[in-house]
Amino acid sequence: MDAIFSPLTSFTVDGFPLWVVLLICVGVFLASFMDAIAGGGGIISVPTYLMAFHNIPTYYALGTNKLSSGIGTIFSTARFIRQGYVRWKLFAPSIAFALTGSMCGTWLQLHTPDKVLKYLLLLVLPVVAVVTLRNRSWPDEPGEISFAAQAAIVWSASFIIGGYDGYYGPGTGTFLMIIFIRLAKLDTRNAAGGVKVINLSSNLGSLFTSLVSGYVYIGVGLISALASIAGHYLGAGLAIKNGSRIVRPTVILVLILLTIKVGSELLFPEFWA
Repeated sequence: MDAIFSPLTSFTVDGFPLWVVLLICVGVFLASFMDAIAGGGGIISVPTYLMAFHNIPTYYALGTNKLSSGIGTIFSTARFIRQGYVRWKLFAPSIAFALTGSMCGTWLQLHTPDKVLKYLLLLVLPVVAVVTLRNRSWPDEPGEISFAAQAAIVWSASFIIGGYDGYYGPGTGTFLMIIFIRLAKLDTRNAAGGVKVINLSSNLGSLFTSLVSGYVYIGVGLISALASIAGHYLGAGLAIKNGSRIVRPTVILVLILLTIKVGSELLFPEFWA
């Protein structure tokens, strides 16, 4: 029996026992599967890394998470692009808006108490949940809207939610999905494809910063990236095949988990320290 389990305890990756890395992979797979469908995977993957990297600066958890999630997002994004569910005329400019917003959000984070945004989220999340629940039909066909109005909504949302991503992060893809579908009148699949493009840009930009700063466990990140690729590939396939039938309930699940996460951070800050 000891011979069976000894590799799990004796073999290490970046100083972490193999069993810890495998547990990270489980969390990353679940997070990536959810993220590919409706965003919000960071609600699962970031706490997974934080627990695994206990007593290690948070920067390493966030940086390593960006490595695994960034690589995984490439595969789900490619699947949406290959199926023709990315409208480049609309979403190519969104990349620049999202990156600019993310940089502004990161700057604001350094000048604003973290609790301010969390209290605002506790007020906003129930409203978003009610809107999502009241609208039972998530469209598989686009709605009627002019391109100018649609572009204004998508580009503004990319900048604002990109700023939120730079400031705090969890639920970014979910918020974008809701705005793109409800306000910009995109169908569910094209909305999901656009979200993937924006998320990929944000992830890669953040990953570059983390790598340059030295806050990434590359070995752990590359191994867990395999789990991320599997989760993103399977999740994207389900979203493309089933459209609103799978995306809407996943969005509701993300909103519930995000509310729990934000509330627990305010009520039990020592757990997240």
